[in-house]
Order: sequence, then structure tokens, then C-alpha cells
Amino acid sequence: MSWISSANMQNFKTMFLSIILEALPFILLGVLISSLLQIFVSEQTITRIIPKNPFLAILFACLIGIIFPVCECGMIPIVRRLIKKGMPVYVAVVFILTGPILNPIVYAATFMAFRSRPEIAYSRMALAFVVASVIGLIIYRFVKGNVLRVTAEVLHSHAHSGEQAHVHDHTHDHSHEHGQSHSNKLFSLLGHASDEFFEMGKYLMFGSLITAIIQTFVARESLVSIGHDGLGSHIFMMGFAYILSLCSTSDAFVASSFVNTFTTGSLLTFLVFGPMLDFKGTLMLLSVFKAKFVLLLSGLIVITVLIGSLIFERLIF
Repeated sequence: MSWISSANMQNFKTMFLSIILEALPFILLGVLISSLLQIFVSEQTITRIIPKNPFLAILFACLIGIIFPVCECGMIPIVRRLIKKGMPVYVAVVFILTGPILNPIVYAATFMAFRSRPEIAYSRMALAFVVASVIGLIIYRFVKGNVLRVTAEVLHSHAHSGEQAHVHDHTHDHSHEHGQSHSNKLFSLLGHASDEFFEMGKYLMFGSLITAIIQTFVARESLVSIGHDGLGSHIFMMGFAYILSLCSTSDAFVASSFVNTFTTGSLLTFLVFGPMLDFKGTLMLLSVFKAKFVLLLSGLIVITVLIGSLIFERLIF
């Protein structure tokens, strides 16, 4: 098995381990804060403070990630509950798109991954804000009616038929929450954090593995030709981000490994597009929203991220 000790295999192992070790501290911090919010902050608290004005509501949804830093892995279930509690769909969509990017953990991870290119971290935040705002306004203007997979009538009938049971459960949960000891809350916190860590960790492992394979075994000349192909490099990075399905707290370290082979604009496309739309996220969206709405949202993300990153590439980088 001489190929195991070859130079290529050594490069592969070094690349694979370096990406994982750089990303792990940020994933741990992310799941800890996410778990604290899951245990101690209710959805009702969020919905009560949503502005009625659509522009202010979109601004609120864009900025809420600063105080609600949840990875995209746990974003969809939270948003589904928020919509059922009365959050407008356009606000929920903006929250889905920006929550995994516009938060201090992801900013710190991106800044650390691109220490010599801090403008990439700034541009990632700015482009995510612009893209989500544009998509939110489009959905507010043109999307009407219920877009959840379960129709409003079914929800109403279930709510009506199970009203007494719901009241009973709510009372039970409420009393249970007040009677819950600190040790029980600690166990809940640790359980949620461990579940989320292993959920995100498997995507990090897969993404790091694919990246290390590409970096090691694909000819550098081929990557450079793709990476400097203008529009082609952006499209390639979109597909790459979609397939890898990386967590937003670790994708910057994967992107930074391509800094010498791909244009800065295409790296920005990878950093913004991936958290907004990837393979695992599409499956989760389809579990909540109607397929037609998911298709519309996916098309809007592709178009706005591509146009936005091309503009940023021309004006900033």
C-alpha cells in the first residue's frame, strides 16, 4: 500500500484535517448559543417585536441574526413554528436567508478564514443583506395566500378539533417549564447542543472530504481555468456550495482553501449562496413549503446572488 504514504495522500490528509480543525471551534460556539436560545428564548418573544411596516419588518428580519445566531441546519423548523404563530411569510423567508450569515459567529469565522482579505467578510455580510432584502420585497409584493404544505383550512380544522388537547398541553408545558430545575435545563441544553453538533459535524466532514479530494487530486491547471472563467467560476461555485451543504460556521474555511485558484467574486458567491440554498436545505424547505414556492424562492436566490456577486466583483474586488 505504498500509495498511502505518497505525497498526494499526505497533502490530502493535511488539507482534510486543517479544514476540520479550523472550523470546529466556531461550530462548537454556534451550537452552544443556538442551544441557549432554543431553551431560554420563545418564538412568541420574536413574533411580538416584528414591525408591521414591511420595510421595517424586512430590516428587522435581516438584523435578527445578530441576536438569534442559528445555523441553517436548525433554521427551517424554527421558522415553520414562527409562521404558524403569525410571522408573515416574507419576513420568515428573509430570516431563513440571513439568519445563517448575518450573525457574529459566522462573521468571526469568515474574518479568521480570510485574515489577509477582510473585505471578503464585509462583502459577505453586505451581499447577504441586499439579496435577502430584494427577495423579501418581491415575495411581499407578488406572493399571496398560504404557501405552507398544510393548507390553512387543514390547520384550522386540526386546531379546532384538537383545541382542548392543545390547551391541556400548553398548560402542562407551562407548568413544567416553571417547575423545571436548573439541572434539567442543563441536560436539555447539553442534549440539544450535542444533537446539533453531530448534525452539523457530518456535513462538515463530508464537505472537508470533497474539498480535500478536489484540491489534492484534481489538476491545479483545471481548477485555475475554471476559477478564472468569469461567469463560469460563479456558476461552478454555486453548484459546489449546493452539493457540499456546509454549515455557515465552517464554509469560509473551505472557501479560503480556494483563494489562490478562484476569483474573489466567485468565492463570495460560494459564501452567500451556500447558506441560502443547498441540497439539505432544499429538502427541508420542501418539507415545510409547497414545491411551487420552493422553486420560486430557489430561482430568486440563484439570480440575485449571481447578479449581486458579479456587481461586487466589479466594484469592490
